[in-house]
Amino acid sequence: MSLVPPIRPWNPAPLQDRVVLVTGGAQGIGRGIAQAVIGAGGSVVIGDLDADAGRACIREWGTPARALFRRLDVASERSTAAFAAAALERFGRIDGLVNNAGLPDPHVPSLDALDLGEWNRRLSSLHGAFLCSRHALPALRQADGGGAIVNIASTRAHQSEPHSEAYAAAKGGLLAFTHALAVSEGPRVRVNCISPGWIATEAWRGPARRRRPKLSRRDHGQHPAGRVGTPEDIATLAVWLLAPALSGFVTGQEFIADGGMGRKMQYA
Repeated sequence: MSLVPPIRPWNPAPLQDRVVLVTGGAQGIGRGIAQAVIGAGGSVVIGDLDADAGRACIREWGTPARALFRRLDVASERSTAAFAAAALERFGRIDGLVNNAGLPDPHVPSLDALDLGEWNRRLSSLHGAFLCSRHALPALRQADGGGAIVNIASTRAHQSEPHSEAYAAAKGGLLAFTHALAVSEGPRVRVNCISPGWIATEAWRGPARRRRPKLSRRDHGQHPAGRVGTPEDIATLAVWLLAPALSGFVTGQEFIADGGMGRKMQYA
């Protein structure tokens, strides 16, 4: 039995006949969002560097008519342009874009030991959001009911551990990019941001690396919501933001999904 939960159908289906691109969509939060798009009636184009994980998604979902995988390097203009072009060739439209791809590890050496090349590499989620938005915008502006972009940032845009400057800068940049682009592209394209907290993604990896998360009672209990988050928690919010019938009056906003941890006093 697969560790990844099956696609859960939405009734009614708020993304019926809409086409959504999800970067970093083969694993983790990205896979959760991609599955939710299909469950909500939409079609999805997932881009990821891990081709094996991407092909596994298409195989496991069993929805080849409504799902397409393309290998994607969000740091490459050629790759991002080809990704958008593949979506248009297959489905003829783009209604939504989820900018999720980026390096997952926030920790780097001390700043004086971090060279410029590694700094730039760790800003890939910000660069990728720019490039993918740039190439998807012409189609998003033509979407029925308006297009929607959802950027996946992090609560680390607001709080940090030591030696996470590049990751925090990338995620903080995504927040500013979100409201700036929302103002520039409104009203035809809405742009919002989700900042997840602790999300357990171990069961949502590619098949060779998939495992059950090892979470303690303390891990769950420290959250005011009573548990660590799952990709489905973020996916539900993403579907709401992608659906014009549900969130058509919402743009330029950040939505923090962290189980309440950001509002909890910490003394030890």
